[in-house]
Amino acid sequence: MTVRLLANENWLRPSLLALRAAGHDVESVGDLMAAASDLVVLRHAAQTGRWVLTFDRDYGELVFARRAPPPPAIVYLRQGNFAPDWPAQAVQALLSRAEWVQGHLVVVTGRSLRRRALPTG
Repeated sequence: MTVRLLANENWLRPSLLALRAAGHDVESVGDLMAAASDLVVLRHAAQTGRWVLTFDRDYGELVFARRAPPPPAIVYLRQGNFAPDWPAQAVQALLSRAEWVQGHLVVVTGRSLRRRALPTG
């Protein structure tokens, strides 16, 4: 499965560059549409078939409570004390199990993973 990614504006630049250096197709909200609303970002991800990579928990609320169009997946990393390249490592680990992530909101912490199926239809 080939996965295309969309790094939210709050995504750490070292991790963005590390994912690109590893050969992953990663667009950056900061480069494409700086200061775009979360809803615009979600729509772009849904239209282009990209997973959203973010530190912003608002994406879950937009998709589940406000019924915004879901992208193929949302990877939400919780804020914490970690090395600047840890987010890239976490995403690369998830890419090795892309079928498990596809169609879900996945919450990543330093110690655990949780997932919830995204709404369909």
